[in-house]
Amino acid sequence: MTTDTPHILPDGRPIPLVTGGELPMLESWLDFHRATLELKCAGLDDEQVRRASAEPSGLTLLGLVQHLAEVERNWFQRVVAGLDVPPVFGEATGYRLDPARTLEDALGVWRREIARGREIVAGRSLDDTGRVMEGPVPGMEVSLRWVFIHMIEEYARHNGHADILRERIDGVTGT
Repeated sequence: MTTDTPHILPDGRPIPLVTGGELPMLESWLDFHRATLELKCAGLDDEQVRRASAEPSGLTLLGLVQHLAEVERNWFQRVVAGLDVPPVFGEATGYRLDPARTLEDALGVWRREIARGREIVAGRSLDDTGRVMEGPVPGMEVSLRWVFIHMIEEYARHNGHADILRERIDGVTGT
C-alpha cells in the first residue's frame, strides 16, 4: 500500500494510510471515521435515525450527525481559524431534534462543515495553533495536531455509540 493511492474497503470507506506524512495520515484517519458515521446511517429512514438507543438516553443517530456537525464547526472554524460563528443548529451540542429536519438535511450540513474545515486546514502546519474559545478551558492554545487527534477520538467514541444505535434499530453490526 502506498501513500498516494487511496484504498477503499468493500463497504466504501477509505482505508487510513499506514505510511506517509503525519498530516495526510491524520486526515485519512479522520476521513475513515467520518465515513464510518455516514455508513452507520446508510439505508435508514428518518423515523429510524430518530430512534433512541435505550431509556433514559435520548441519543439518536440523527442527533449524532448534528452533534458532529457542531464539533466540526467548533474545532476547525472557531478554534483553528478563530472565527466567531454561531452554532450550526442553534444550540451548542446539536443533539436536539427538529421535527422538520431530515437525515439528508443534517448530512448536508455536516458535509458542508467538513468541507469548510478542509478549506481552513489547507496549507497549515500541524504546529499551527488556535485558541479554545469556551468550555472548561477557555483561552487554552492547541495545535492543529492536537485538534486532529481530538477529532479522531471524538468520532471514534461516537461511532461506538452509533454501532449500538444501529444494532438496536435493525440488527446491523460491524466496524
